[in-house]
Amino acid sequence: MNPVYFDNASTTAVDPQVMDAMLPYFMDNFGNANSAHQFGRTCKVAIEDSRELIAALIGAEPSEIIFTSGGTESDNAIIKGVVAATRKQEVITSPIEHHAVIHPAESLKIQQGRVTYLTPSGDGVTEADQVKEAISEQTAIVSLMHVNNEIGSINPVREIAAVCREKGVVFHSDTVQSAGKVPLYVKDLDVDALSISAHKIHGPKGIGVLYVRNGTPWIPWLQGGSQERRRRGGTSNVPCIVGMAEALKLAVENLEVNRAHVTALRDHAVAGLKNRFGDRLHFNSPETGGVPHILNIGFNTGDSRSLDGEMLLLNLDIEGICVSNGSACTSGAMEPSHVLTGIGSGEAIAKSSIRISFCKKNNSAEIDYFLNKLENILDRMIGTPA
Repeated sequence: MNPVYFDNASTTAVDPQVMDAMLPYFMDNFGNANSAHQFGRTCKVAIEDSRELIAALIGAEPSEIIFTSGGTESDNAIIKGVVAATRKQEVITSPIEHHAVIHPAESLKIQQGRVTYLTPSGDGVTEADQVKEAISEQTAIVSLMHVNNEIGSINPVREIAAVCREKGVVFHSDTVQSAGKVPLYVKDLDVDALSISAHKIHGPKGIGVLYVRNGTPWIPWLQGGSQERRRRGGTSNVPCIVGMAEALKLAVENLEVNRAHVTALRDHAVAGLKNRFGDRLHFNSPETGGVPHILNIGFNTGDSRSLDGEMLLLNLDIEGICVSNGSACTSGAMEPSHVLTGIGSGEAIAKSSIRISFCKKNNSAEIDYFLNKLENILDRMIGTPA
């Protein structure tokens, strides 16, 4: 069998239709969109068309769409920009956010800032009541992700947004793992800001969107040019902007079909895992209520030993199966995932865990191959259960 790629929460293959949309802007329409000549004007039109399309897909105004280099830049820009604009000192978030939120929040401590971490449930959910209780007069921004990138839990974003609006506090949600996978309409969610990254939805790497609701207090973070209405300096990445718009369009148009396909894959995988591994298996992802494309599991050895998740990942890779042991941004680290420890998983389970993430290109034969190889590997690593 060809290599099996189950690491789609980390990145996805570019869709051929997306590549076709991008190619003319590499070779033919290669101008700088800030140039006044015809090459520049052609690219400027492509950018604005893409901006209008993305805005329509998420229910925003085109003026509220800012192109960035990806989710990490978008998260940094909104957190630091709102703190600077409001001159307030507190960021409220959770300990299981992506590091693109945690690290910029922590960096504000150098400027006498404060980070308040809300404790999520065992399923990785932070409730609106927790946010309401935590907000203070010094709260500049609340940043809580829509879908967790490691375990797939879904936060009640609409309810959290309502609390923040009542308190007059900016609410940002990292929607990198939800855009194109669950309905994402800013007027319904009522968020002030959100982040999207193209490479999670079969678009190119290095391009993202920061949505900022008009009127939100915010100072641009990346300066040095007039691009993006002086909200994000730097030469515009025209091919990738066009590719992102096409990728989001395809994802939204096919959302229900893709979701049904991925749900069937997850159900097949869960049934097979339970049948083969029984009590040795631990689900870190919520068994109900989460997104279908992310499945995080750990293993018990049945004795005092702990399973080496890094070695499990490497053994699967030798068999041509690509999974991860958490966020790709922290791969290589020997510490257990901060998400798993943040939801109360013990160290042994956290260190033994792997994340399997599906996309529209996967199929049930790949699931069966994975289950067979995983069973053989676990038998070698911890033995056959009595």
